[in-house]
Amino acid sequence: MIFLVVIASILIALVAIFQYNEQTLDYHKGRLERKEEAIRTSLDIELQRRTTYEVIEENLALIFKDKIFDISNVNNLDIDIYNLSGKLQISSDPTFTKSDERTDISPEILEQLANSEDHRLVVEEKTKEGVIFQSSYTYINDNKFKPIGILHLPYLQDNSFQEKELKEFLLRLGYVYLLMIIMAIMIAFFVSKYITQSIKTVSEKINKTVFHRRNEKIYLKDASSEIYNLVNAYNGMVDELDASAVKLAKSEREQAWREMAKQVAHEIKNPLTPMRLTVQSFEQRFDPNDPNIQQKVKEFSKSLILQIDTLSSIASAFSNFAEMPKQKSENLNIVKVVKLAIDIFNEPYISFHSKEPEIYAKLDKTQLIRIVTNLVKNAIQSVENKDQPRVEVKVGQTDTAVYIKVADNGKGIEEEARSLIFEPKFTTKTSGMGLGLAMIKNIVEAYQGSITFVSDINKGTVFTVRIPKSKN
Repeated sequence: MIFLVVIASILIALVAIFQYNEQTLDYHKGRLERKEEAIRTSLDIELQRRTTYEVIEENLALIFKDKIFDISNVNNLDIDIYNLSGKLQISSDPTFTKSDERTDISPEILEQLANSEDHRLVVEEKTKEGVIFQSSYTYINDNKFKPIGILHLPYLQDNSFQEKELKEFLLRLGYVYLLMIIMAIMIAFFVSKYITQSIKTVSEKINKTVFHRRNEKIYLKDASSEIYNLVNAYNGMVDELDASAVKLAKSEREQAWREMAKQVAHEIKNPLTPMRLTVQSFEQRFDPNDPNIQQKVKEFSKSLILQIDTLSSIASAFSNFAEMPKQKSENLNIVKVVKLAIDIFNEPYISFHSKEPEIYAKLDKTQLIRIVTNLVKNAIQSVENKDQPRVEVKVGQTDTAVYIKVADNGKGIEEEARSLIFEPKFTTKTSGMGLGLAMIKNIVEAYQGSITFVSDINKGTVFTVRIPKSKN
């Protein structure tokens, strides 16, 4: 709308300027013709009735010696009279003299005048100052209509009045179109706001649409049929998305348990194979009369017990991960429990820091110890082969939460592994089931907490556990 108003205003202004120029040209053309007709009438009267000189070419200067100034003043126009050869005979402008060669009519103009149908010629000429003006050339006839001279009327156009009128018109037109543009902007704003309000609602809902949670449908009261179709399509998409999310979640759970079962089966098979070989070897070599039979039985039993303990640890790890932590309302001094958890480690490079002696939160003591010991174990494994290993455990609090930080200067976590670090059965170590961090995340989130980490390759890793503080 604004563009159309602006274009219309520009076009109308151009048309107005063109029209004024055309009118000005027509006005001056008609004015020159009227002036020329009046002056020719005055000259004819002088030639036919008043002059006492013979009406011939040589007497033109004598005939109009006095009258040319009166005629020029009456018509407010300069008058030049030439002979038929184009030589100036007399002029109402005192600046023109017979000795001035520039005042003579050029042969081209004489030829054009002679060849014109009505023996009249209007041409554009230029003054010494460069001002362009129109010049009218016509023949002066005697009583027998025989040409005896040439009348030249230099017509300098005064366009000041027309230019003033044009400026006033364009100014008024500008005010009108300025008002129209303002109105167009206001109308366009309200119309576009009304039209896009429904689209904006749809757009906001679409931007908030995610796959992992339930999305809200759109309900509009006033909207066009096209918008209603768009809204209905979006609401149908939301229903399909919710159904797909449920199916995907179920599929992911089933896939996760299948993967977990494969991992557990693999871990169980590892100790079963040496157990089978040990039993077969003992069966083949068993000799009750062997004097070292007691020692061999002990070694056999020790080997079986070692493999059985491995199976037991695998079963315990799987059981601990599968069992959701039970939320107990035990108000614990986090500083004391964390310090107790790291006391079981004998590594001299482990340090503990806390600015406050007591920081309380409602947690299960066993689960808190499990969190700390798992993080410290991971840190110890990360700093292996370091010249100056360092593991720092720090406890602190904010206004709303208690935090536990476990930092090391170990090898860090590779970029491609960071997104999988809390996934079950994921591990970067050569042993273990990869359930430690997944179990910690499970426990922390059960208490509405969070676990995050920052890691730099070959510089170290910092794990941060945040748990809401006790309200009492």
